[in-house]
Amino acid sequence: MSPGMLKMWISVAGIALMFLAIFTIYLSRYKLKGIFRAITAIIAYLFMIIAGIILFIVLFT
Repeated sequence: MSPGMLKMWISVAGIALMFLAIFTIYLSRYKLKGIFRAITAIIAYLFMIIAGIILFIVLFT
């Protein structure tokens, strides 16, 4: 696999993590209560941070 194609798949994974983060943030804010709300919010923000790091690295390499 060429390096350009590998970067494309890595960036697609970063974009997918962003969509997962949006979905889990929505769940934690509007649908869940209690400890499940906190757990999904933490997971969502971890997804967002990881996706941001991935996209930043792909953009500047």
